[in-house]
Amino acid sequence: MTTETPDETIAGTPAPGPAPASMDVDRALEAIFMVADEPQSLVALATALGRPVAVVRQGIERLVEDYDGLAEGPGGRPSVRRGFELREVAGGWRIYVRAEWDPLVRDFVITQNPSRLSQAALETLSVIAYKQPISRGAVASIRAVNVDSVVRTLLSRGLITEVSTQAETGAILYGTTDLLLTQLGINSLDELPKISPLLPDGSEGFDDLEALR
Repeated sequence: MTTETPDETIAGTPAPGPAPASMDVDRALEAIFMVADEPQSLVALATALGRPVAVVRQGIERLVEDYDGLAEGPGGRPSVRRGFELREVAGGWRIYVRAEWDPLVRDFVITQNPSRLSQAALETLSVIAYKQPISRGAVASIRAVNVDSVVRTLLSRGLITEVSTQAETGAILYGTTDLLLTQLGINSLDELPKISPLLPDGSEGFDDLEALR
């Protein structure tokens, strides 16, 4: 991986805010990635940490090597390859489960953690099913509420997935999975009941997803 000296910056980088001189950049980045719902750009991370972009980039490179088992650990031994990875997606960075562990995680979420979906989750799932591919922001606009936690729940249950990114904004676009079809007992989305394209505030159409509860 390429590195830059700490005093290198890119045009348009916000001026770093105050931050403790003793801040461990790598651990601070980890803390942010653990709660981030969307990929985080270098500029956004640099602003949050109050550090130059180059310093943040170097911290990310160290984390990538550490998670991939390529860094040097205690006693000169290589670090352990983790079950997750730090991946660059849509112009930003985010932690993802490694591909080889996807089947295990999916099985755990579906069979070992079969909690009922809330009404909010059912309504959000309905919006995504009828309007896909659709961004989180667009879903929130339709429902007039924040849907971040609900989208995380639907992703963890394997009912929706990230299908692409919006070219203009880089926002992640979501769609439903084959698991939803299986749960509803239909062969394709064409079999969903027809409802208004505007998805009004009423419950019309949402009751058809009650089978997931």
